Amino acid sequence: MLVSIPGMVILPRFFAQTNSPPIRTRGINHVTLRVSDLKRSVDFYQGLFGMPVINRQEMSVGLQIGTGPLHLGLSSAGAEAPNINHVCLNVENFNVDRLLGILTQRGFTKSDDVGPMKVRARMRDATPEFYFYDADNIAVQLQDPRYCGGSGPLGNLCSAPEPSPKKGLMALRGWSHCTIFGSDANRSNKFYQDLFGWHVQGYQAPAGSTNAPFLSVGNGVEFLMFGGGGGGGRGAPGAAPGGSINHLCMSMDNFNPDAVIKNLESFGIKPRSNTQGAPGPLVHYISLRMENRGGAKDGTSELYFTDPDGLLIQLQDTKYCGGGGFLGDVCPE
Repeated sequence: MLVSIPGMVILPRFFAQTNSPPIRTRGINHVTLRVSDLKRSVDFYQGLFGMPVINRQEMSVGLQIGTGPLHLGLSSAGAEAPNINHVCLNVENFNVDRLLGILTQRGFTKSDDVGPMKVRARMRDATPEFYFYDADNIAVQLQDPRYCGGSGPLGNLCSAPEPSPKKGLMALRGWSHCTIFGSDANRSNKFYQDLFGWHVQGYQAPAGSTNAPFLSVGNGVEFLMFGGGGGGGRGAPGAAPGGSINHLCMSMDNFNPDAVIKNLESFGIKPRSNTQGAPGPLVHYISLRMENRGGAKDGTSELYFTDPDGLLIQLQDTKYCGGGGFLGDVCPE
């Protein structure tokens, strides 16, 4: 499988990372959106997906994905521009002191403020919640895999989910990925590989190329992908320069683009008419990822829509790994 000398050089480092990383992750727990109208966004996502409420915190709501504890977080943006605020990863042996020690050894500063290369731990009642902000000020939360946004030392004590008042048009199964824009993609990839031991799950580039890697987060097909270009992307309208989470992707069983589009349009989400600049609120479109970007010969359909705040959401099959094939489910072993 080695197709180049650079691959031979890089491969041993990947093996070393995956054997004993400082922090071992077990997939995505939640992603939180900052929205302009919390009730409107809750109604929107429940109406589209029938998501139960798994937690309620001050000025925020967690909507359950699948059988939980995975969830989509919605919180009030207040005076901020709406944005995809942070991604939360499940980590083994969750312990605030241990995590703090690992990150401070890597140049992070403990602080109650938000900013690049800072780390903070807050107590929500008796529940510790741990965040770090990377060199591009991307916010990453780390929690126990059982975390549901509830109470207790692990945040895993949640009441029975509140059923959605609407059945929803489609059912979600889990998380797929997030794509993140920063100032230096190579730096970001190296940082996350070194910290979490993530291996390259594939490349959204021609076969044999090592461009545009995406990194496995340790739970099946889920991944994070880091690109250059800084902030202010489609996932964060009006964001300041720096990094931004461009979009999130959730997965569903039996993904069929035509059926998904039919449901989106019946819900008032219209086809995107202007392909220049960021898409506006409540539009949908498909991007065909061709072989030159690691897709299928006839293109891998990648389906996007925007919510009432214009935040960019992708939907794919549960088998989607970011690779080739009609479903994007063909990735190297």
